[in-house]
Amino acid sequence: SMKKPSPIKITLNPVKKSSQVHSIGYDPTSKTMAVKFNSGGVYHYHDVPQEKFDAMRDAESLGSHLGKHIKGAHKFTKLDA
Repeated sequence: SMKKPSPIKITLNPVKKSSQVHSIGYDPTSKTMAVKFNSGGVYHYHDVPQEKFDAMRDAESLGSHLGKHIKGAHKFTKLDA
């Protein structure tokens, strides 16, 4: 059976005032955006361009921005806790 490649390490920086998102991070080399939710889950979204991460980071509401622009538009990997 194929073993899943271990995910890259992305430093998560806490965000202010989000009811859904705890912290986010980005790896420009692999274009991977990491999002940790207040519920505890950590997700890596793939093929996210730098400007898309910047827009997310600067968004007024991270949760709704994620829903509009990231979820459904990018494949993701849920990390094992």
